[in-house]
Amino acid sequence: MAGYSFANPELLGLTPLAVVVGWWFARRRRPALRFADVSLVEGLPGSRGRRAKWGGAVLRGFIAFLVLVAAAGPRRPDERTPLPVEGIAIVFVLDTSGSMFTPDFGPATGKKMSRIDAARQALRLFVAGGDAPDGTRFPGRPSDQIGLVTFSGTADAPCPLTLEHAAPLKLLDELQPPSALDGGSNVGDGIAEAVIRLDAAGAKRRKVIVLLSDGEHNVDKAAKDGPLTPAQAAQLAANLKIPIYAIDPGGEPDAAPPDQRQQRADGRKVLESVASATGGRFFQANDAAELQATLRDIDGLEPDPIQGTRYRRYHDSGPWVAATAVVLLGVLGLLERTAWRRVP
Repeated sequence: MAGYSFANPELLGLTPLAVVVGWWFARRRRPALRFADVSLVEGLPGSRGRRAKWGGAVLRGFIAFLVLVAAAGPRRPDERTPLPVEGIAIVFVLDTSGSMFTPDFGPATGKKMSRIDAARQALRLFVAGGDAPDGTRFPGRPSDQIGLVTFSGTADAPCPLTLEHAAPLKLLDELQPPSALDGGSNVGDGIAEAVIRLDAAGAKRRKVIVLLSDGEHNVDKAAKDGPLTPAQAAQLAANLKIPIYAIDPGGEPDAAPPDQRQQRADGRKVLESVASATGGRFFQANDAAELQATLRDIDGLEPDPIQGTRYRRYHDSGPWVAATAVVLLGVLGLLERTAWRRVP
């Protein structure tokens, strides 16, 4: 019964009772009539009685076995109709400040590229799947809801959570540098906007934020009613059990002035803290290849629930097995009234 399983496999433990049924029938004492003279039947063959005795015992045992198998619920999976399982909900929170558009990022192949272009390339592989320049294959996330949040001085959600992945990928390709009036890096509101989108996704799905930023939170730090700080936004995510995978693609500013090096150190510290506060992880990517490797790591940390052998329904064979037992019971009754009939 390759490919079969049982709805109630514990009942299979009772199948030895079928042997007991056959044994009992073969050993039972049948009623008899006494005759003073048996010479009238001395010439009859004796094999008929043995066939009736042991044939009836074997057939009864087999019928009992079929009844127990039918009760166990044999079934075969319908492999043509996959069970629709829900994936996870992922919001990518992407820094679109001016530094992300500077073409100073180490390439996966060939020439230098901007960090935003490297992010586009890596996120497309993560969502849609395909082969990376180093030959590594991304499986894609076909069953996940994908959303996109961008931030510079302010946060925006150009794409809500959707299963139509062409939409966020198209918007990702159309991202432009911020205007002069939208300077800065508002990490806190970017995270908060993602939390709002994920909270609306319902309670059944697992929810994840992937945050990619190369700068510190530097917007209205002193304002009482200003944007949320990264720590405050991370607390909102932690309360909803939403992990944040934070990626720093800024590289090491070894040759930069001291104030820029401090700014980079502060930004990295912010990303590490929000990842730690939410049960996520912090990653550092210094070039496009490392960024793709980071997304592969995150892909492995958040496996797609659609993987696995699960099916919508099963073909239940129990009724057919029970019907076979009924037919054999009828055959047994017919044989015992004809070919296997014994007197008395």
